[in-house]
Amino acid sequence: MSSLLDVLKDKLSGKNVRIVLPEGEDERVLSAAVELQASDYVQPIVLGNEANIQSLASEKGLNIEGIEVIQPDTSDLKADLVAKFVERRKGKATEEQAQELLNNVNYFGTMLVYTGQADGLVSGAAHSTADTVRPALQIIKTKPGVSKTSGVFFMIKDDKQYIFGDCAINPELVAQDLAEIAVESAKTAQSFGMNPRVAMLSFSTKGSAKSDDTEKVSEAVKLAQDKIEADQLSNVVIDGEFQFDAAMVPEVAQKKAPGAQIQGDANVFIFPSLEAGNIGYKIAQRLGGFDAVGPVLQGLNSPVNDLSRGCSTEDVYNLSIITAAQSLQ
Repeated sequence: MSSLLDVLKDKLSGKNVRIVLPEGEDERVLSAAVELQASDYVQPIVLGNEANIQSLASEKGLNIEGIEVIQPDTSDLKADLVAKFVERRKGKATEEQAQELLNNVNYFGTMLVYTGQADGLVSGAAHSTADTVRPALQIIKTKPGVSKTSGVFFMIKDDKQYIFGDCAINPELVAQDLAEIAVESAKTAQSFGMNPRVAMLSFSTKGSAKSDDTEKVSEAVKLAQDKIEADQLSNVVIDGEFQFDAAMVPEVAQKKAPGAQIQGDANVFIFPSLEAGNIGYKIAQRLGGFDAVGPVLQGLNSPVNDLSRGCSTEDVYNLSIITAAQSLQ
C-alpha cells in the first residue's frame, strides 16, 4: 500500500486539495480528517452537527483546530446551493424538496463539489453505497461518452498492485457495459502510473466453453478493443475471455491461450458480473492478504468515492488521498 500512496503524495505535495468528508460525526472519519489536516496533501471539509462534532473531538482527544466544519441545515452556503440544485435538476425537484435534501450531508457535500467549492468527496463509513452514489449521479453525472459509473478496487500487497472491477455498483451488465468498464478501468490504471493489461474474465478461456455468459464477455472484448483504437489509447491491452488462472499465471496461459496478447501478466481484471467481482475482491482481501482500497468510482465528472461501512481510519485517509489524486487528472 505504501508504494502507491508514496507516489500519490509526491503528486499532491503542497496542493492542499479540498476533499469533503460528510460523515464528521463518525470517529473514524474525524480522526482521518485530523491526519489529513496535518498534511499539505488534502484540506478536509467536515460536515455534520457542529456541537456533536465538537463533543466527539473532546471525548476522543482529537484536535480539530483549523478544520473547516460545516453544518448543512444552518450553513450560510445553503440558500445558494439550494438554488443551484433546483437548476441542476431541471424541474425534478422543487425548492422545498431541495431544502430538505440539502440537509442531507451527502447531497450538501456533493453540491460543494459540483459548485467547485470542493474538489472531491469521500463518504460511506456510515451510509450505504446508494446513499453516496445517488447524489453524485443526480448532480455531478457521468462524463460525456460514459453511460454508467463503475467501482474498482486497488488490490495491493507488497510490490503487487492490481485493479478489480466492477465490484461495487452495477448488478446487471450487458456486453456494452463490460466494454465501457474495461476501457474506464484502463484509464484509471494509467492515471495511477500503471501500464494497463486488462483481462476480461469468465469461466471460459478463449472459447473453451460456450454459453450466453461467455458470449457476452467475448463480445465485450471486441467492443472494448474497438473503443481503445477509436479513442487512440496508447499502451493499453484488453483481451479475453479468460479464466482467472489463464490471466494470472504464465504457465497456464501458454496452455490455454497460447496466442493471446495477455500471457498471465494481466494487472487489471474485469469481472463478468457484480456478484463475481464483489466475491472475488473479498476472497483476495481475506484469504490472499491483499489491501483492498476503494471502491474508487469511475466515469464521473468529479471524483466521489465510497467507503465500506466496515472501514478503518486508515481506509478513510487512504481513499481521501486517492480521491485528491483523481481530482488532479
